[in-house]
Amino acid sequence: MSRPMPLALAQQPPLAATAAPDEFAAQVRDLLAEHPGTRLVLYPELHLCGATGPDRDAELAAAAEPLHGERTRRLAELAGDLGIWLVPGSVCERGDRGELFNTALAFSPRGELISWYRKVFPWRPYEPYDPGDRFVVFDAPGFGRLGFSICYDAWFPEVARHLAWLGAELVLNPVQTTTADREQELVLARAHAITNQVFVASANVAGPVGTGDSLLVGPEGHVLARAEGPAAATLAATVDLDEVRRVRADGTAGLNRMWDQFTDSDVPIALPLYDGHLDPRRWRPAGPANS
Repeated sequence: MSRPMPLALAQQPPLAATAAPDEFAAQVRDLLAEHPGTRLVLYPELHLCGATGPDRDAELAAAAEPLHGERTRRLAELAGDLGIWLVPGSVCERGDRGELFNTALAFSPRGELISWYRKVFPWRPYEPYDPGDRFVVFDAPGFGRLGFSICYDAWFPEVARHLAWLGAELVLNPVQTTTADREQELVLARAHAITNQVFVASANVAGPVGTGDSLLVGPEGHVLARAEGPAAATLAATVDLDEVRRVRADGTAGLNRMWDQFTDSDVPIALPLYDGHLDPRRWRPAGPANS
C-alpha cells in the first residue's frame, strides 16, 4: 500500500493581519499554480497575524479572533474551493474566557475546520500566549495521521514523542524563528524524526522577519528538502507515509526498532519527573484511521 502526499512548505514573511484574508488567498493560489497537484500546504507560525514592531503584543491581541469566527470561515471556504488540506500556520485565537492562544489550524479539502492545536509551550517570557493543554493529531483519509507542533514546542521532546504515540506519521511544525537558534532547531527536527520514526515538516518564516531554513525530514532523519537561508521559497515534495511503517518494521538504518523495545512482561519504569511511569504495555503507537 502506498500513501503518497504531495505537500508544500511555504517559507514566506508574515502578512499584516488587516490585509491577510485576500492576500493569503492569492498567495495560496499562486503556490498551487506553480506546484500543481499539491495536496497539503503548510505556512509558518502566525503567518496571518504579522506583528513585529514595538507594540507587537498589542497587535497580536488585536488580531485575535474566536476559533469559529470570520477568519476561520474564510479559510475553510478557501480550502474547500481549492480542494486541498490547508494549514495556514497558526493564528491568534481569543478563548472563551478571554485567553490569548497561539493556535494552529487544519482545513480539509471539503472546506471544514478539521483540527486545531493550541501551542503548549509558548516561548516565555517573550510571548504573551496562554498555553494549550493537550497534544493534537488528526487523520487525512488516504494519506495518514498528522500531528501539530508549533515553534518552541520542538524544544520539548515530550511533544513529538506523544504525537508519534498518538499515531502521527507526519509532524507539522509551523515556526516563526527570528533569532540565532534556528541552527539548533534544525538539529531538533532531525532528532525528533529519528527518535520517533516520523516525518517532520518545519516551515519557518522568511526574511526580513525570520531566518528561514525551512526543512522536511524523513523518518530516518534524512533531510529530504531544505530552503537554505532567509529568502522566500517553497519546498515542494511528495512523501509516502508508508515509509513510517517500513522504517518501524525494518528499523532505522535497518537496525533500530525503538517502538518494539518492550515486551508485556517487562516491569514498568518509574518516571519521577512526571510523577508517573512508563508502562511497556502502552508503549506502541496507535494506528491511523482510514489509511
